Amino acid sequence: MSQFVMPALTEAATWSIMIRDGETGEVLAEHDATTQCETASIGKIFLLIRVATLIEQGELDPASPVIVPEEYAVADSGLLYRMRAKHLCVDDMALLVGAFSDNLATNALIYRCGLQSVRDVAPSLGYANTSLHDYLRDERTPDMPWTPSYGTALELSDLMLRLARGEIVSTGVSATVLSWLASDADTSMLADSLLLDPLAHVDAEYQGITLRHKTGTTDFARIDVGHASGPGGSVAYAVAANWRQALPNDLRAPVLDAMRDLGEQVRARITGLRREETLT
Repeated sequence: MSQFVMPALTEAATWSIMIRDGETGEVLAEHDATTQCETASIGKIFLLIRVATLIEQGELDPASPVIVPEEYAVADSGLLYRMRAKHLCVDDMALLVGAFSDNLATNALIYRCGLQSVRDVAPSLGYANTSLHDYLRDERTPDMPWTPSYGTALELSDLMLRLARGEIVSTGVSATVLSWLASDADTSMLADSLLLDPLAHVDAEYQGITLRHKTGTTDFARIDVGHASGPGGSVAYAVAANWRQALPNDLRAPVLDAMRDLGEQVRARITGLRREETLT
C-alpha cells in the first residue's frame, strides 16, 4: 500500500486535512484535522441526510413538488435559478443539490424541512464542530449567521466513512444520500487527480474508481470531502482550506495544487498502483 506524504501547504491559508482508510478508518494523513473551517456548501450533506430521513420515515414524499420561497431566492451555484420550471419534486431538488450544489434547491429544501431541524442533524450524529448553519445568501450581512456551514476534517472524514458503511441514520438513508452525491460534477479539487469523467461517474469509471463526494467553494475557500474506492482499496477524506485572512490575495492556485497532490496519492492507494504507474 502506498504511504501518504503531506504536500507543501501554503502557510497563508488555514488548513484542515484528514484522509482515512475507507475500510478500517486508520488515519493515513492529517494536518490540523480539528481546526474548524468555513466549509461553504459542504453542510448541504446534512440537509440531504435530513431529506433522506424524512423520506424513509414516510414524512416526505419524494415525488411531491417543492415550492421555492421568494424570500430565500439565491443565485450563483447551481442551475435551478436559471431554469423556467422551478417547482421540481423533492427527489429532483435533492439531486440538484448533490450534482451541482444548487443553492436555490438547497434553500427550498431547507425551507421545506425547517432550518432548525437541519441544524440538528450534525449534533444528532455526534458532531460538535461541524454543521449546516444557515440558508444560502447572495449577500451575508452582519445580522445573519456568520457562515452557511462549518466543519473540521476530523468530523467530515468520519461522516464520509460512516456514509459509505451505511451507518448514517440507516443503511437506506446512507445509500440515498450517496446516490445524490454520486452525480457531483465538481471534480476540480482533490478529485481532479482521479481523472474521472466529471459528468458521468455514477458507476466505477477510470481505473475502476468509484467516487462519492461533495465540494465547497467561495472566494476564500476550497473544500473537498468524499469517499473513493477502487480495486486496491478505499479512502474517506476531507480537505479544507480557508484564506479569508489573506484577502485580497487569491490562494486558489497553491491550494488546488496541494489538493491535487493528495488526490494523486489517493488514486495510487485505491488503484493499488505505485504513484508512477498511475501516470501510464
